[in-house]
Amino acid sequence: MSEKRKAAYKRILLKLSGEALMGGKSSGVDPDVANFIAGEIKSLSDLRVQTGIVIGGGNIFRGIEASAKGMDRTTADNMGMLATVINSLALQGALEARGIPTRVQSSIEMHKIAEPFIQRRAIRHLEKGRIVIFAGGTGNPYFSTDTAACLRAMEIQADVIMKATKVDGVYDADPVKNPDAKMFKNISYIDVLTRSLKVMDSTAITLCRDNFLPIIVFNMQKKGNIRGVVCGKKIGTYVGE
Repeated sequence: MSEKRKAAYKRILLKLSGEALMGGKSSGVDPDVANFIAGEIKSLSDLRVQTGIVIGGGNIFRGIEASAKGMDRTTADNMGMLATVINSLALQGALEARGIPTRVQSSIEMHKIAEPFIQRRAIRHLEKGRIVIFAGGTGNPYFSTDTAACLRAMEIQADVIMKATKVDGVYDADPVKNPDAKMFKNISYIDVLTRSLKVMDSTAITLCRDNFLPIIVFNMQKKGNIRGVVCGKKIGTYVGE
């Protein structure tokens, strides 16, 4: 059987947090971590899985935290969206250093460093085997990069959203603070909302529920996990109907 046939999904949207790029740093981008993530994503290219990526900006600037401290929310969110562009360019550099053709498409116009987001162009890039990183969030304040990930996933007609985290899946309590926390193998959108579980924000979860878009939450820090999830292994938590 060819590697291509081993993939359970043809097209995915990978959601990364900005904090994932920090490594042991207190902020910014750790090149070693960016290279590790690039290596994990390369395994998807080897499987010929069409991959879109949305990455947050929390390692550089978190708009919602700044607004809570008195900054104008629109200004703060605009700064946060620009932080996602920085992270997208860093990840693009790490991917292309491994020979993976990558395009950054931004919802905020900045034609000297990124393409504008155009749905048909993004899909064409994916069909040609290029990784597409969607930067700038939704381009609007008051929306998280979780919501941007759901929106872009639907626009590119992804089969699934794969949300990379630092823990193994979705738990009934914070596993870092509570060693007795139990992980769900499967959970419904409604249960995520009613239990107020920190999978994605409620707007993002509702978008996925209304459009029947499944989410798989998994630990990206474990080498080989991303390939395992794409190949259909029971890794992490499946969120769906």
